Amino acid sequence: MFYSQYKILSLQQIINSLDFYFLLQSPPSLIIISKVHYFHSACSVLVFLSYSPNSNNLPWIMGLFKRKCLVYTPANDVDLSPYSTEFYLQANVKAPRMTGILVKFFTYLLEFPILGTILLFILKGNNLIHELITNAELEESPLYVPLHQFEDIEEKEVKCIDPSLSPPEKVQHAINCLPISIENIPNGINRSFCRWTIMDYSKAYRSGDITPRLVAERFVAAIDESIKPPLEMGFFINYNVDDILRQATESTLRYQRGEPISVLDGVPVAIKDEIDCLPYPTTGGTKWMHKERPCKDDACCVKRLRQCGAILVGKTNMHELGSGTSGINPHYGPTRNPYDSKKIAGGSSGGSASLVSAGLCPVALGVDGGGSVRMPAALCGVVGLKPTFARIPHDGVLPINWTVGMVGILAGTVEDALIVYAALSGEIPSHQPSNVLTKINIPRLSLTKSISYIRLAKYDKWFDDCSNDVRICCSLALHKLQDHYNWKVIDVTIPEIEVMRLAHYITIGSECSTVLDPYKEKNFAELGWDVRVAQSIYGAFSGMEYVKAQKIRNRQLQFHKKIFAEADVIVSPTTGVTAYPIQDDALKTGELDYVNGAALVRFSVAGNFLGLPAVTVPVGYDKSGLPIGLQFIGRPWSEATLIHLAFAMQAICMADYRKPEHHYDLLKR
Repeated sequence: MFYSQYKILSLQQIINSLDFYFLLQSPPSLIIISKVHYFHSACSVLVFLSYSPNSNNLPWIMGLFKRKCLVYTPANDVDLSPYSTEFYLQANVKAPRMTGILVKFFTYLLEFPILGTILLFILKGNNLIHELITNAELEESPLYVPLHQFEDIEEKEVKCIDPSLSPPEKVQHAINCLPISIENIPNGINRSFCRWTIMDYSKAYRSGDITPRLVAERFVAAIDESIKPPLEMGFFINYNVDDILRQATESTLRYQRGEPISVLDGVPVAIKDEIDCLPYPTTGGTKWMHKERPCKDDACCVKRLRQCGAILVGKTNMHELGSGTSGINPHYGPTRNPYDSKKIAGGSSGGSASLVSAGLCPVALGVDGGGSVRMPAALCGVVGLKPTFARIPHDGVLPINWTVGMVGILAGTVEDALIVYAALSGEIPSHQPSNVLTKINIPRLSLTKSISYIRLAKYDKWFDDCSNDVRICCSLALHKLQDHYNWKVIDVTIPEIEVMRLAHYITIGSECSTVLDPYKEKNFAELGWDVRVAQSIYGAFSGMEYVKAQKIRNRQLQFHKKIFAEADVIVSPTTGVTAYPIQDDALKTGELDYVNGAALVRFSVAGNFLGLPAVTVPVGYDKSGLPIGLQFIGRPWSEATLIHLAFAMQAICMADYRKPEHHYDLLKR
């Protein structure tokens, strides 16, 4: 009798009666009307599930909507040539932008028992996760961790250094590889705008023109100005004036004695609030994480900076738990873009990128789990370097995405990125098996011009899948690079890029959800509304979907290995769009904007999912004057080659670099 009243067709009608996407795009005046549909539907679904003879009927119902199975061609049989018939699938994101009361209502829907499960199932299906991953068949075995066996690849114009050297010794080797013009003639290149570099700070301190203490005082004054209206830049989650001045005083005394530790001595460096750095708590952008996981010691990367004498100036703002791309944090405020404070800085390492762009630090650290260093670096017009997986120890970093997240470097120049990369690189000997020990190649940037042959792989359909401004700017920059150095561009096909994005999303989401699971009952309500939605989606991925995502990881790594057999690097834009507006309705709740989010991460995923090194360098601006970045992705352990390329690109573009709207000069005479 029950089944004659509640047929499967009726259930589909119940789901449709939610008017789901219509509701989420409706003005608030329509919500009351829609709530009637919502509660009626919720009750109907609950009645259906409660009175059904089979108490475990939810998987059965979901199975009714299962689509036919997609069988992937074995990776070895896929054509990667430019003439390949592989179809380029653009991101199929079906989710409207939501903030304020709409995102709250959506959160309640997703967290409602049973109904939320059904809605998540529909969302996953509409965004092709079921078709491309859940129901797919792949013959490849899963690859759970992208830890690459070290290969002593031949790189041009490099200096190989002993990984057991101390951080200050590694830094000195990097200094020895800088061009003479950078080392001896500050700002010797004719350009419209330049940022103070690590070498500029070091020279100013050694000459006595200025002291680390005075720079620290100017820094504190600038931060104090930046946090007040009308700026409210949102650079930091936490900074301690007394600790900053203490470090600066100690550095000043070292210079007065003629005993600086390294060129980093007295240089302000900021740390993303995902990395342990005493005396600060590590919040991960939340209001509670530091209570559950107290910071007891510096992360390994932070210790290495301290060994070099850097002044660690505080913990930078970030998208909460790294679960977004905008950098809008409802607890600590949005991080704003120095080129236009009404625009986003990007996420999740937006605070670090914005701080460097504004001239307050020549370098900052971030963590890159899905483009989270490179994306904000590109949006804010600075350099972003994400090394090979495990090149920089991850000890002391929040373990919220342990197979895709890596410590990265944001810097005003390629030279500064190199100096800090040298300081941070190298395993912790006691933690590393002897058969995985790696060599560290430092690029001789003074000899970049002499490199006569580099092969750059370019997938046209992917490269062009961006806004017109980004496409035109990046294409022009690549042509200039090719013409100037006579390097070769090789056309290739990189299959299943959208599949890789979805597999990466399942991976990073599942790992984040797993780590946070013990804390959810107590702390879930304290998360921002946008992150609560993200966590609901993350928790909806099954173990089977996670395993299939790892099969796709293996499959994509095979594709990329084939491409790297023919090319030295892969080139692409860094983001598909430039920085978009921060809207007032997002300030208190955060925002869901998966369409822009997909465009921002479109070119970043391979670096994280496959553990490959990548670097972004600013190459121009859109019509509104917002920065655009070009990205180079390399084979494992090829950071030196990438830095050479980034330096070459920077040399071509730097004459046109523009000063941000909000910029501070800490070395002014």
